Amino acid sequence: MVIHLRASFLFLFAVATMHALPRPQQNKPAPGPGTIVLNVVVASKSGQPVSGLRQQDFAILDNKAPQTITSFAAVDNGQAPVEVVVVVDAVNIGYENVARQRQEIEKFLRMDGGHLAFPTTIAVSSDKGIEMQPEFSRDGAALRASLEQSDIGLRNIRRSAGFYGAEERFTISLHSLEQLVMQEAPKPGRKIILWVSPGWPLLSGPGVAEQIDAKQQDLIFSEIQNFSRLFHQAQITLYSVDPLGTADIGFGTFYWQSFEKPITKPSQALPGNLALQVLAAHSGGLALNASNDIAAQLQRCTADLGAYYQISYEQPLADQPRQYHNIEVRVEKQGVTARTMRGYYAQP
Repeated sequence: MVIHLRASFLFLFAVATMHALPRPQQNKPAPGPGTIVLNVVVASKSGQPVSGLRQQDFAILDNKAPQTITSFAAVDNGQAPVEVVVVVDAVNIGYENVARQRQEIEKFLRMDGGHLAFPTTIAVSSDKGIEMQPEFSRDGAALRASLEQSDIGLRNIRRSAGFYGAEERFTISLHSLEQLVMQEAPKPGRKIILWVSPGWPLLSGPGVAEQIDAKQQDLIFSEIQNFSRLFHQAQITLYSVDPLGTADIGFGTFYWQSFEKPITKPSQALPGNLALQVLAAHSGGLALNASNDIAAQLQRCTADLGAYYQISYEQPLADQPRQYHNIEVRVEKQGVTARTMRGYYAQP
């Protein structure tokens, strides 16, 4: 069956202009406009962050060309300002699973006696947009009380509402993510967003590509670039944690990987390239969906803040507007992998 996109879906990309975010305040001199700043997590085979590495242990490649590291800092145990935002997705999960989602987040907030390693807050994504608690806290009990008071009720849009309902959930979800990024951007330091959700609809099934013209693809391409730029400017890493765990395992659970390849030109762009899991992976975060212990998955994400490396280099000159640059980080240590944002879109 060929799926026809209606006008309101395409209207999203014409009107949802992503305004440039102010550069976050910093306690040290801000990098120049041509500086690429990477937050690099080096992990062992078990997934645990590896500390104690030095600048000479790293090599940075930009479009396969070696780069000179201009600054290097090993960050351990909250030495730099960081914030954690846990997002409860009430748009893309059935009402019957909202209670379990809440219980798992509360379990996470009780870990280590309720003493959180990093300042944390709770946000709820609903039909109304993003509603975020005003204060960050290390007190898990206080955050649980705040979560209990949050109105996470029935939605006007259900997962069973068909393609048009999916289209609306897609639009609401992207708008909520944009709102959250805008709120977090002016704050100093690094931020991680833990989006507890099975993900929003991909809207990229059979027949969709044939219904999108070149102008519409260019608009989608612009959205992909904007999220990439905003995450980098705001020093935000996005994580996707599926609260349905193994109950959600199926073809659709991994279909997002079909859209994981970097988009280098508008003719490649599809709505699936704006999937939650895809955006998370490209920001340097994780897309986790194979465990029923959601609290442990959330703790795994925050462990990335316990030991990481902030590395910068000067951006090479771009040959053309909106040119995609792939980033590769190599580490001279056996049995480890490095994870950071996968690339950026340069301007001449």
